[in-house]
Formats: sequence, C-alpha cells, structure tokens
Amino acid sequence: MDKVAVIEDDRPTSDQLAGWIKAARPELEIHQWYDRDSAEAALARERYALVVLDIELGRERHAGVAIINTINKLHQGTPVLVVSAMPAAIYRSIMKALDAWDYLQKTTFDEPEFVETFLDILRSARAQRGAEPAPDDDELSLDPLWQRSPTWRGQRINLPLTAQRILAVLVQHKGQTVSYEDLFEVVKSGRNRDNVRKHVSAIRDAFRDLDPAFDAIENVPMRGFRWSR
Repeated sequence: MDKVAVIEDDRPTSDQLAGWIKAARPELEIHQWYDRDSAEAALARERYALVVLDIELGRERHAGVAIINTINKLHQGTPVLVVSAMPAAIYRSIMKALDAWDYLQKTTFDEPEFVETFLDILRSARAQRGAEPAPDDDELSLDPLWQRSPTWRGQRINLPLTAQRILAVLVQHKGQTVSYEDLFEVVKSGRNRDNVRKHVSAIRDAFRDLDPAFDAIENVPMRGFRWSR
C-alpha cells in the first residue's frame, strides 16, 4: 500500500487535504504531520509515494524548505506537492528549484484542481519508477510520460507540470504548427490563448536561463506555436 504524507500545521486544512486524497484514492495510507520535527522523523522511517507540504509550519517560516532538503537527501526523487499561502508568483519558481513537483497557492484552488494535480503527480511518479527518460532529439530530453525533469544539453529545466505538457506536445509535433486549441487539451485551467501564451513565455524563459540564445519555439500568428529545431 502506497503511503502519502500531509505536512500541514493547520489541522482543519490538513484534515481537508487528507479527506480529498482519501476520497479520490481510498487505497492510500495517509500520514498527517503538523511540525517539522515529527515530519522529518517520519521521513527517516518511511518511504512516501508523495508528500503534500506547507512551507510555513508553526513559527518556522521556511520549515518546508528544510523538509524538502531532507527529502532530497534521504529519498531523492520523492515527489513533493507544495500547498502554501505564500504568493505563487514568487514561490513557485523557488520550490521548483528545490525539486518540488508543483505548487498550489491556498485560497486559489478548489478540490477538483487539487485532486487533479495530486493524481497527475502520483501517476507520473509511479510510471517513472519503471521508466528512464528517453531523448527526443540531440539536445532535449523529456520524460516518456511528459511529466518530469526535462533536460536541455544535460541541464535540468525548471518547469511546472502544465508547462512540461505543452513543451512535450510542441516537441512531439516538431516542425508543425500546434494550434491553441490543441494546447488547450493539456492545460488544466485557464483554457484561453492568453494563458497558453504565458505558459509558452515561461518555457522560453526557463530555456534561456540555461541557453540565452534559445530560439526553438516560434510564434505562428493567430494559430499557435511551433518547435522549430
């Protein structure tokens, strides 16, 4: 039986998240922890299939950062979904740099979005246990299920799951125009052109952090985007 840890100091919030998980996947064993010390002790004992984690725990403003570092030392590759009140615009990239798999900002999501994000991560983590990343071209490597740790010229690209899905669709259809409508299929929420453009902009920025000359994603006016390498 897979085990999931919910690390959240606010007990009603912890119970709500645990309840959503249990309703979606009754077979999972859920452990709830409310402070850094008990969470780190549990991580030393258990191997969790997924960790749902708040950043602030009690009076420790960045306890979640320390816990992610502990996870990376003890069980590298354990997926972490951060659920925090900290502004997503600031903290999402920070958490991704620490190897968290995704970030949800409290009060901005509902049960369906949480459950969909949780299950996406759980499925990709299970699939990844038996699948190694395969190269899609000479420079870019993507997970076979389009979910985890793309690399560019050997360096990991920090991208949220939705951005990874968009990138994978573009690469899968390299040299062809991928329409906005086709890209809507891999966007969980905000299925409109402005939102897709924001995701593509984030993808470009992530590549250019590693390669300032990156220009592989072309705009196709009024239609969509194309991977041109």
